[in-house]
Amino acid sequence: WIATFGLRRPGDFNRLIDRYVAAHEDEIRRRLLPAALAVFSRHRAAGDRVVVATGAPPELARAILAFVAEQDVTVIGSQVGPRLGAVIATRHCHHEEKMRMLRERGYGRIAVAYSDSTADLPLLQAAAAPVVVNPKPSKVELFRRVLPKGTPILNWGCPGRGGEPVAD
Repeated sequence: WIATFGLRRPGDFNRLIDRYVAAHEDEIRRRLLPAALAVFSRHRAAGDRVVVATGAPPELARAILAFVAEQDVTVIGSQVGPRLGAVIATRHCHHEEKMRMLRERGYGRIAVAYSDSTADLPLLQAAAAPVVVNPKPSKVELFRRVLPKGTPILNWGCPGRGGEPVAD
């Protein structure tokens, strides 16, 4: 809230995102995992309909996707608007709400879903093929317990996170 205090319109917030991304471009690029980008590209090359559903504002996700020439991917994210003298989330794309937002946009059947977070269990449980990537080590057993037997739990090169290591 405090970071957006004084902003009145979503356009102001978008400009703040643009400034943030420009100021942190090198750091953001370093955090883009090659294994994740390879999986993303394989789905695109196969003609799969790829949707990024994120708790972040869609403008931020799109700015990051632009780094890897994937601007045309559908992004569903937290909605923001003016509240209490700042710009804040008016609808958080998180947990069950993420599923509602996907359904509202017409995404019924989910073939494959990737996530690192237990907050995305509704999404992972709805997918025909859930894949857990880079989970917190303390959450690996929970994922194993609640997801179908054999669900991949992978580490795409993220130090300090759980999952079976995967080569780039």
